[in-house]
Amino acid sequence: MTDEGPNAVAWHALETPTIATKLGTGLIGLTPEDVVARLEQYGPNQLAEDPPPSNLTFLIRQFRSPLIYILLVAVVITLALSEFIDAAVIAAVLCLNAIIGLSQERKAESAVRSLKRLLSPRAHVVRSGRDIEIDRRDLVVGDLVLLESGVRVPADIRLISTSALQVDESMLTGESGSVVKRVDPLAHDIIVADRRNMAYMGTGIASGRGRGYVVATGNRTELGAIAQQVREEDEMDTPLQQRLSRFAVLIGVGVGIASMIAFAIGIARGESTSQMFTIVVAMAVSAVPEGLPVASTITLAVGVRRMALRNAIIRRLPAVETLGSTTVIGSDKTGTLTENRMTVQRIWVAGRYIDLAPDQSSIQDDRHLADGIESTGDFEPLTHLLHAGVLPNEAHVYSSDEGPIVQGDPTDAALLVAASRFRSDPETVRAQYRVLEDIPFEPERQYAAVVCQDDRQTIAFVKGAPERVLSMCSEMLTTDGIAPINSDAVHRAARDLASDGLRVLGMASRALPDDTRQAREPWQPARMVFLGLVGMIDPPRVGVPEAIAKCQDSGIRVVMITGDHADTARVIATQLGIASSDAPVLTGVDIESLDDDELHERVLRVSIFARVAPEQKHRIVRALQAQGEVVAVTGDGVNDAPALKAADIGIAMGRSGTDVAREVADMILTDDNFVSVYAAVEEGRVTFDNLRKVAFFLLSTGVAEIIVIIAALSLGWPVPFLAAQILWLNLVTNGLQDIALAFEPAEPDVAERKPRARREGLLSRLLWERLLVTGIVMAAGTLLLFRWELDRSGSLATAQTVALTTMVVFQMFHVGNSRSERRSLFRMSPWSNPILIVATIAALAVHTAALYLPPTQYVLRVEPIGLTQWIRIGAVASTILIAIELHKRVRRH
Repeated sequence: MTDEGPNAVAWHALETPTIATKLGTGLIGLTPEDVVARLEQYGPNQLAEDPPPSNLTFLIRQFRSPLIYILLVAVVITLALSEFIDAAVIAAVLCLNAIIGLSQERKAESAVRSLKRLLSPRAHVVRSGRDIEIDRRDLVVGDLVLLESGVRVPADIRLISTSALQVDESMLTGESGSVVKRVDPLAHDIIVADRRNMAYMGTGIASGRGRGYVVATGNRTELGAIAQQVREEDEMDTPLQQRLSRFAVLIGVGVGIASMIAFAIGIARGESTSQMFTIVVAMAVSAVPEGLPVASTITLAVGVRRMALRNAIIRRLPAVETLGSTTVIGSDKTGTLTENRMTVQRIWVAGRYIDLAPDQSSIQDDRHLADGIESTGDFEPLTHLLHAGVLPNEAHVYSSDEGPIVQGDPTDAALLVAASRFRSDPETVRAQYRVLEDIPFEPERQYAAVVCQDDRQTIAFVKGAPERVLSMCSEMLTTDGIAPINSDAVHRAARDLASDGLRVLGMASRALPDDTRQAREPWQPARMVFLGLVGMIDPPRVGVPEAIAKCQDSGIRVVMITGDHADTARVIATQLGIASSDAPVLTGVDIESLDDDELHERVLRVSIFARVAPEQKHRIVRALQAQGEVVAVTGDGVNDAPALKAADIGIAMGRSGTDVAREVADMILTDDNFVSVYAAVEEGRVTFDNLRKVAFFLLSTGVAEIIVIIAALSLGWPVPFLAAQILWLNLVTNGLQDIALAFEPAEPDVAERKPRARREGLLSRLLWERLLVTGIVMAAGTLLLFRWELDRSGSLATAQTVALTTMVVFQMFHVGNSRSERRSLFRMSPWSNPILIVATIAALAVHTAALYLPPTQYVLRVEPIGLTQWIRIGAVASTILIAIELHKRVRRH
């Protein structure tokens, strides 16, 4: 046996004798000694598995944010100053945020472990001339494996013999139909999806039998290569994480500059260094929105709940907002945009086209009849054609509440469903005939046939490639009966069906003499009657064209990335509105010939990518990201896993998807429908809007507090707030209301907006401008009442209580301003967010109680205030409504 690694040899290009020689094996299989030696050389036939993340790892993830780092520094500083209450409050905030995030992200994220679930636990092999069953893990390179219908391929195998062998490779290549296998050598440089003489680990045997030599096991298989690529793919920060990081850095820089200014002013006015250090710490605490980590986590959690109601399960919290930033959706075709089942769409029989309704939700349902034909009894030629599809057929289809349940080859199953929809039950038809001879489909023959007998006659039915079936026919079925064959008419009809992207089958039959069953030689079809043509395709899902149109109206570009053939991809893309019928298609072979710069340029102009291998789909995603796009990728197969993990947000199918696709994805669609992607995009935008509202509301208080402290120092006044009072304001009174903002409903124009640029910050330029207006108005009102109370009562504690309460009431009014960036508060229903009403009342009630209860009076250093003071505070604080309404009006115009 050669010492070359199995993947270093192009096994598909070699003749069978050469393969056996290079592998050191043969038709009697390996000896026990060979097996032991090869297990030592290559190891067991299983994929490498990473240990699951520990609870500590998940916990540490919750603290990876510059904003959290600032709060950690604040804890250290307050402890150093012996401000234990302040330190304890900030620490409690950090712990609460970590607990919420940990509970949302606790699911294990190992794609490689879930890959193992795709594999058969047992394998049939020939060893020392005996057919035995072994554990899949004990397979070695050179083993002779036997394959049969219904099993999963246990390793990468070079086929040496086949009998009507068809393999479902959709999970690996994305091709919608089963692939007919053969054993002939192929070109050296042919892509994986076209290697018809190979069977790959994890794929399923749809029908037939075969045998072949194992050429790769475990991590050396194509599946193993994908697993390794997934394992090596670095986790990228989502756009939200990037925005929060930039936001935290901005806050940190602002706090630093403001602290230095305040410190310099205090020292210049003769304050002691220790006193100024305490004041600066208090100001820094005021500037940092301590409630933002918790509020943002809760806002994302609310988005998770909303998306779950719209069939989207979010596995990582930041992914909620990423959807709202998405600029490109790269969608898999099979199973996402389409139904992932072959469906008869058009029939040509007796010179007539019959179009079947696309809805396949039921096998037998009067709502799904075609061209007014309710049953085969309404059009006799159709009866013969459908019988030709039902009888030489090894599939079975059963009706269920969720649609047809298919067993067997998808093409055969589609023919059974078509017959059922014309009230011609396949099992009833089969029961009417006794099979005398069955000729299964073989690639060399290009047809399948059956000779059967009912009470009246012996009859043969044939289905297969149109040209092959036509070549065995001398007559054809017409509306007037049997007529000489018109080859030109058949060819024209076949071209018409193929031009619509349909896979075309020809049907024929012939009545035979009753003594046919006595013949010793196998029956050969000849002098047949051509019945017609059947065109089928994996059809688009209902509602998907409308969802794609909405995405495009929202400024989101949809591209198709599939392993299927270029012609099929173009037809489906045209039907869905992704591209025009003459749009360019970039294939995997084309991509292979392009360098990165050329691919970066092409991905901006091409919307259809076909016959794409997993590593090429990964390159497409990276090329789009290199152009500044925020990319969402949908997929359901193992072949999609690297791209799903590389994308800004990976979206997997919950029903039909493979475990590996679900495990690497950030979001899972429970209904496997692209329509739900658009719904999730809407919810993602709502979530970001609410995050922006929360951040603006919280930061408003911080800006106002900084202005108050710097202004007081500049004027030589006492500091209006203590550190504990600032924490009370930021975490308790504001904390109730900022969380309530997370429940704000969608604004009317959320779906029509263009996607946000990747570099756009958490706050828009308009909100930064409004933040300054808000800070000045709130600071001016607070300073006015602080000075008033200080001069009137002479009590610093009372003046600080008034200043604190003024800020609390300011925020009661200001939370209404924060509900929309542009819309007037007075044009919004107060009842659309009842949680906000309750939270605002609760915030005022909690603060009022704190002013009059001894324990909180001690902790916060506050005193009770009278009715007159409350009236003055309410009058001054309401001015924030006037200021912001004027600002909104000016900026709208």
